[in-house]
Amino acid sequence: MNLELVKSFMKIVQTHSPNCFINHNFEIIIEPRNNIYFRLEDVETETELKCKVLAWLSRPSCKGVSNYWQKRIRAIVNDFLEKDFSWEEMMEIYTYLGNDCNRQKTIKFIESNYDFNVLTA
Repeated sequence: MNLELVKSFMKIVQTHSPNCFINHNFEIIIEPRNNIYFRLEDVETETELKCKVLAWLSRPSCKGVSNYWQKRIRAIVNDFLEKDFSWEEMMEIYTYLGNDCNRQKTIKFIESNYDFNVLTA
């Protein structure tokens, strides 16, 4: 696990979700009450972390939790990726990349600087 990368991500998360923490299983618990989390143990590169963020935070950024938390989770994603994805765009990202359903497509999406044409190709 790349600790420097995780620390910088954690700082972003804490600004939007102050109750976040990393547990003994190396899971980042982003929002405890809504059980929003993902594993960090296999994150070594920035691309791997971006893949995890898109795979596991795309859903709560557009559905499954209150509007309040959708906005906060979307802010975490946008701050980390330095983007300004809308609710509609996050819904599209979730549709094609959510739950880590296509890691190769996620990597292509990241490498294309988040070109939405990659999602439907």
